[in-house]
Amino acid sequence: MKNKFYQYIQNLQDQICKGLEDVDGISKFREDIWERPEGGGGRTRVIEKGQVFEKGGVNISAVHGKLPDTMQKMFGVGEADFFACGLSLVIHPKNPMVPTVHANWRYFEMYDENGNIINQWFGGGQDLTPYYLFEEDAIHFHHACKTACDKHNPEFYPNYKKKCDDYFWNAHRNEARGVGGLFFDYLKVTDAMTMEDWYNFVTEVGNSFLEAYVPIVEKRKNLEYTTAQRTWQEIRRGRYVEFNLVHDKGTLFGLKTNGRIESILMSLPPHVQWVYDHHPEKGSEEEKLISVLQKPKEWA
Repeated sequence: MKNKFYQYIQNLQDQICKGLEDVDGISKFREDIWERPEGGGGRTRVIEKGQVFEKGGVNISAVHGKLPDTMQKMFGVGEADFFACGLSLVIHPKNPMVPTVHANWRYFEMYDENGNIINQWFGGGQDLTPYYLFEEDAIHFHHACKTACDKHNPEFYPNYKKKCDDYFWNAHRNEARGVGGLFFDYLKVTDAMTMEDWYNFVTEVGNSFLEAYVPIVEKRKNLEYTTAQRTWQEIRRGRYVEFNLVHDKGTLFGLKTNGRIESILMSLPPHVQWVYDHHPEKGSEEEKLISVLQKPKEWA
C-alpha cells in the first residue's frame, strides 16, 4: 500500500502542478529534491511571483525511521518504526478575489520490532479560504467535495465536512479559517472498509482537486481590486498564518520529525499584515465574510 500510494501522489503532484501552471500562464514551479538524515526525503515544488499565483507549493514526501519521542507520546506507544508519505499543497493567489486553497492526502504505517505492520491509516482533505465571499464559489467547491464522497458513502460528506469545520477553527479568534471543505484522519480498516477501499476514497478526493479549485480561479483572476481590498487580503492572511503556526497538526508533525523547514513553512504567504484591533466596517463585504466565518454554513 505504501508503494502504491507514493506512486499515486507522485503522479498527482505532476498533474496539479501542470494544471496550476496552465492557469497562471507565466510562472513555473521550481523543484527541490531533499533528503531527511533519519530516513526518506521529498520533492518540493514552489511557484512564486506569477501572473495569478503570488506564492504556492505542491510538495510530496516519504519519510521513515524511528518514531520520535514526541510522536510516541502523541500516539500512546513505545519505541516503534514508522513510514509516512503524503502530498501537501497551499496556493496563495495575488488577486484578493481569488481564494487561497489548501489540500493534503497522506498515508501512515507503524511497525513492530520484526517489521510487521501494527497500525496503518489514511488522512487528508481540502479546504477553501476566501478573502471576499462569492457564495457560488463556496457552493462549487463543496459540491465537488460531496460528489467525490458520495461515490463511496453518502455519510462521508456530512461527516468529513463537519470535521473540517471543527479542525480549521481558529479558537483564539473564535472564527473559521475559511469556508471549509473536507477533513479526515485515522481512516483504518473497519467491517465496512478495507485499506484498499480507503485508498480508492482518498484518491477520489485527490483527483477532484483541480475541478474543485481551477474553475473558481478562472472566474475571479481578472477581476479588478483596490489597494484597500489588497490590504484586507493581507490582514486575513495573518489569520491563516496564525492557524498554521498555532493549531495545525501537520506543521507540528513536520517539525517534530525533523522535516525540511523550507517545505513545512512554504504554506506561509509572502505579504501579510497584523493590524492592531482591526474590525471591518459595518455592512461591508469584509464584514459579510467575517459573519460567515463565525458560524459554519451548509454549502452543498
